[in-house]
Amino acid sequence: MNPFSSGTRLRDMIRAIRACKTAAEERAVVRKECAAIRAAISENDQDYRHRNLAKLMFIHMLGYPTHFGQMECLKLIASADFPEKRIGYLGLMLLLDERQEVLMLVTNSLKQDLNHSNQYIVGLALCALGNICSAEMARDLAPEVERLLQSRDPNIKKKAALCSIRIIRKVPDLAENFMGPASALLKEKHHGVLIAGVQLCTDLCKASTEALQYLRKNCTDGSIRILRDVSNSPYAPEYDISGITDPFLHIRVLKLMRMFGQGDADASEYMNDILAQVATKTESNKNAGNAILYECVETIMGIEATSGLRVLAINILGRFLSNRDNNIRYVALNMLMKAVAVDAQAVQRHRSTILECVKDSDASIRKRALELVYLLVNETNVKPLTKELVDYLEVSEQDFKGDLTAKICSIIEKYSPDKLWYIDQMLKVLSEAGNYVKDDVWHALIVVVSNASDLQGYTVRSLYRAFQTSLEQETLVRVAVWCIGEYGEMLVNNVGVLDGEEPITVTESDAVDVVEAALKHHSSDITTRAMSLIALLKLSSRFPPITERIREIITLEKGSLLLELQQRSIEFHAIIQKHQNIKSSLLERMPVLDESTYVKKKVGSSDGTLSANKTSQRATSGTSVNIPNGVGKQPAAPLADLLDLSSDDAPVSSSSATDFLNDLLGVDLTSQSSSGVVSTGNADILMDLLSIGTSPVQNDLLSPDISSTHNHISSVAASEKIPPVSSTPSTVKGVALETKSPQAHAPLPVLDLLDGLSNMSFSDENLLFPSITAFQSSGLKMTFSFTKQPEKPQVTQIKATFTNLSSNMYTDFLFQAAVPKFVQLHLDPASSNILPASGNGSITQSLSLTNTQHGQKALAMRFRIAYKVNNQDMLEQGQVNNFPPGL
Repeated sequence: MNPFSSGTRLRDMIRAIRACKTAAEERAVVRKECAAIRAAISENDQDYRHRNLAKLMFIHMLGYPTHFGQMECLKLIASADFPEKRIGYLGLMLLLDERQEVLMLVTNSLKQDLNHSNQYIVGLALCALGNICSAEMARDLAPEVERLLQSRDPNIKKKAALCSIRIIRKVPDLAENFMGPASALLKEKHHGVLIAGVQLCTDLCKASTEALQYLRKNCTDGSIRILRDVSNSPYAPEYDISGITDPFLHIRVLKLMRMFGQGDADASEYMNDILAQVATKTESNKNAGNAILYECVETIMGIEATSGLRVLAINILGRFLSNRDNNIRYVALNMLMKAVAVDAQAVQRHRSTILECVKDSDASIRKRALELVYLLVNETNVKPLTKELVDYLEVSEQDFKGDLTAKICSIIEKYSPDKLWYIDQMLKVLSEAGNYVKDDVWHALIVVVSNASDLQGYTVRSLYRAFQTSLEQETLVRVAVWCIGEYGEMLVNNVGVLDGEEPITVTESDAVDVVEAALKHHSSDITTRAMSLIALLKLSSRFPPITERIREIITLEKGSLLLELQQRSIEFHAIIQKHQNIKSSLLERMPVLDESTYVKKKVGSSDGTLSANKTSQRATSGTSVNIPNGVGKQPAAPLADLLDLSSDDAPVSSSSATDFLNDLLGVDLTSQSSSGVVSTGNADILMDLLSIGTSPVQNDLLSPDISSTHNHISSVAASEKIPPVSSTPSTVKGVALETKSPQAHAPLPVLDLLDGLSNMSFSDENLLFPSITAFQSSGLKMTFSFTKQPEKPQVTQIKATFTNLSSNMYTDFLFQAAVPKFVQLHLDPASSNILPASGNGSITQSLSLTNTQHGQKALAMRFRIAYKVNNQDMLEQGQVNNFPPGL
């Protein structure tokens, strides 16, 4: 016989295909076989039609196209013989799907077979309909399926129920037709019919709220009866699995009961007893029993169960955590994470077991347990839980340290009871896993230390000790270098020693040794080395006897291949060598870094602006605000981008939360152009607070009373014939925003680091311009008066006068202003921060505006005025567009 004729048996074709050694040989065999089948189809060969279709199904499973045989399926289905019908329906389910138009032609055959007297043919039709039913077929054949749900044959009932599930999913509107028959199925004794009926009820509840109400009313008792019967039934070999009768039926009924009890207290009350019985009687030594227990816990947590029943469910999950099977422990951890929101106290009882799961060898269990521990932390247990996690951090695997460190830092920041504990725990984390700590974490630590004046000495000593053993931890080195630069004299003089703290003896040379080691260590990146240079510069002011050694260390970086370090070295060397008269004021300790401003910058700012919706207070108000890590701080006045930056000609670079501390530390290494110019963010927050209009590169060199020195520092390079290094402009790119409180010192004149004081005298022949009312509301009036020097037409001196028109006194008065990027703004301190009522006095404040495009663009200004009336925060803001011509 021809091996590729239509008379070839299926097994012969399979044997020929399996004998192929290459894909090309297999394709050749399939191609010849398909050609023979096509020839038989064209000849209308009825004798081997069922055999050809069987071959096509095998070819289809190998992935070859078989669409040419779809009509053969319909011909076999129309046949009267059962074997041919069986092959036809099997081909229909394999070769076609609900998207095929050919399927519409089989609807009539299906309808006839659903009404057939042979139960096996009816079963074939129901099986096919349940697999490939489309929405149109569902509407046409739903009455026949509904009728078959009432058949006496349990096999037909089961298949009709499964087919009904497909119909309801395709056409949810037909759900109401199946509610009555579905509820009747729950009274059957046959387990196959029961499982199909329970699943049908579950899908009806999902498809229709009306069906849910109907079934909850009529089937709650039935579902409880089924669960009780199957739980208490004696041994039945046909349903027994690992000593448990039909666990599949158990689980289906529990899922249905969860839908009935969800949000319904009455239905839940009926279920409490049977659920408690299942939870206590089911054995957990076999997987089938664990599956039932897990589903029972899901049901208890999903309905309106009593508190005692919930505790029982959580205790079952606690037992799961002690199981040796990783899968059981994993699902228990998942379920406990949901249970925390329902009954956190009950979950807390299993805290020690959950902590052990954090140390598990399985990575997925470790990660899930860590997330659960994070949810369990509160103010009462934060200390023991953090201690356990930090202890485990020492021995944890490297690939898990990142996740573990992030969670520990988040817990410390969120639940810290006091500043001392916060600092201690953060230093432990930095010492053990500093290379895994993100930038915003150690930035926040520096902010906390700057606010904790009574702990600064303790912190710098602790960091000094930690540095000796953890030099490889990058973030620890950065924090240590910053603190030594700021509080080096506290380290040497043992200032602020706490009770129980071990005293240490540190000389000035020892402190410099630490910073030098950080600067020269092979693993230190450019940020750490730049911070080390800044710290050395500051120590030259703190420790005069060893200034010469510090100068020599800084000088070594003059030849650095890194432009940033070379520039800093040159500028810092010039300050130490030639400008002793200004060094002490230039290198004063950093002001207190306000944490509320930092948090706003980190969370809500992407372009250097702050949310105007979040209110804050001035740093001089003296009130302490609670913050997430428990550190008391002095809140600052709200700052915002007052300019419409979208109207500027040049795009404004965005500023991230990471830039904030880089600005504070004088480090901005994230973005450099090819020409060597270090780019700046717009509206740097610290520069706003300090009224400094300089780039981040020199922030650490400036005191709050000095502005615009960077260009003079850069001129040192030229005087020493060093290759020129581009410097950032002295005004923040895109915006100049300044704020000065009345308590600030008066500004020093602009200094030239090479030639001394610049000539600051003004001509007596000032140009006069008319005064204007810049702003007036029902309670406040602001007027501007102007003066101008003829030799400096681009510079305008403004005297702002504020008058209180109301009958209430204004306190904590603060004026803020913002100007376009082509204008440089300088604000002098206000004459007072209290504005008397009813015009019985005024506040004056001087402003200096430098219009770099004088004669081309007019002045414009946006302002904000904050004050308090009867201890209530008030805010006025607006824009000044009526400047006199010629300014």
